[in-house]
Amino acid sequence: MKLPKFFLVFVFAFQISFGQDIKIPLDTIVVTNHSSIIKGQKISYTATTGTQPVWDESGKAIATLFYTYYKRNNSGKMADRPLVISFNGGPGSASVWMHIAYTGPKVLKIDDEGYPQQPYGIRDNEYSVLDVADIVYVNPVNTGYSRTIPVSGEEVKKETFFGINADIKYLAGWLNTFVNRHDRWLSPKFLIGESYGGTRVSGLALELQEAQWMYLNGVILVSPADYNYFKSDPAIASALKLPYFTAAAWYHKMLAAELQEKDLLDVLPEAEEYALNSLMPALAKGGALSISDKEKVAKTMSYYSGLSSESIIRHNLDVPTNFFWKELLRDKQGHTIGRLDSRYLGIDKTLAGVKPDYSAELTSWLHSFTPAINYYIRQHLNFKTDVKYNMFGDVHPWDTRDNNTRENLRKAMAENPYLNVLFQSGYYDGATTYFNAKYTMWQLDPSGLMQNRMQFKGYRSGHMMYLRKEDLQTANNDLRDFIERSLPKGNSAKYQ
Repeated sequence: MKLPKFFLVFVFAFQISFGQDIKIPLDTIVVTNHSSIIKGQKISYTATTGTQPVWDESGKAIATLFYTYYKRNNSGKMADRPLVISFNGGPGSASVWMHIAYTGPKVLKIDDEGYPQQPYGIRDNEYSVLDVADIVYVNPVNTGYSRTIPVSGEEVKKETFFGINADIKYLAGWLNTFVNRHDRWLSPKFLIGESYGGTRVSGLALELQEAQWMYLNGVILVSPADYNYFKSDPAIASALKLPYFTAAAWYHKMLAAELQEKDLLDVLPEAEEYALNSLMPALAKGGALSISDKEKVAKTMSYYSGLSSESIIRHNLDVPTNFFWKELLRDKQGHTIGRLDSRYLGIDKTLAGVKPDYSAELTSWLHSFTPAINYYIRQHLNFKTDVKYNMFGDVHPWDTRDNNTRENLRKAMAENPYLNVLFQSGYYDGATTYFNAKYTMWQLDPSGLMQNRMQFKGYRSGHMMYLRKEDLQTANNDLRDFIERSLPKGNSAKYQ
């Protein structure tokens, strides 16, 4: 393998010990030079990889965050060059998934549907958005190589990092430092967050504006997790699941013949209409719903889910997703289906039970991502350490109290006429469903005055829709269009 040209710069106040012989500098920069073919054009860029401290109010370093920053060479004025700030979710997940499978200049070696292939590795991402925007991938505390200072001990105040509002606060301060160091104050700025990262960037949009005076042009929510939805009563939460059940059942050919003969995008509007206008009112009646009406609802739910009416009635019309993943193919071929991407199949110890033994899709993803990211960081980006790269880190207990992130994003949009929002979801995602994302979008702006600044895009895959090659291309093109549309082009930030 031909290694890229590189130079190293180490700047650190002290080193953090991870054991007797394992140390990582607190404040580190490694710069390497690269090129890729993106949309048929050769793009040269620098990759800056390193660690940058988190300071407390007294100026003491309390953590260091690992990041990777891609900057296209000879791209013109910084004031015209967008910066995309990327987070994954969990909470407790490294910023690895979108980094080497979606927006970055390199992607996994996987098949066209997203399944792992050996030998593991990476290849050029011909669809990366690096041609139109620079990108930084940020790893919150305990993910990737990011750690608290000290790494363990009673002196670490976990409440400083591990909670919705704590996470938003320290990351906003860290981003201020990053923007200062890399001279990006004049650049149009975009946040992108996947899964729990959607909660994170929704809160960051307002925190950056009101605490750091940093205003954004766009927020992209990829398969967003909305805690307001998760805590809803069954009348809302259960009804919103049904269109996902329809999508997964359609994919596995478990719907009635007349539905299977239609295209997915012709079937889903039927399920959505029923979920909102019939199922939700029926569930709102709870125990007051008559037996005959319950049986009628169960029959229609069966039609749109592939489950039996009997199993639906046994759950009082409130079917858990765990049960759906176990039940859908139980009598057909005995497989379970994936949670985050229901195209994936699993094998349980027994056919009996109410939930799968494991997440078929997540084990498949870890199969290919873990070797690739460790190889890529060490051999291509030349960042070498004996510290373990945490695909998932310990961030518990996670404080979910006082979650106002949906409202925070609404307020950030209202305060900033430049700020637009894009939702991206896979139809086969059973964890943060596409219809939940639509519902979040509708509830985000109850006035309806900002709906023209929000957009939803759906894809024929799951939580990480970009693993499917066709969706990798489409989703990145949707990002390009969103970034271009969200640039001011000389217009003033004001309401008419």
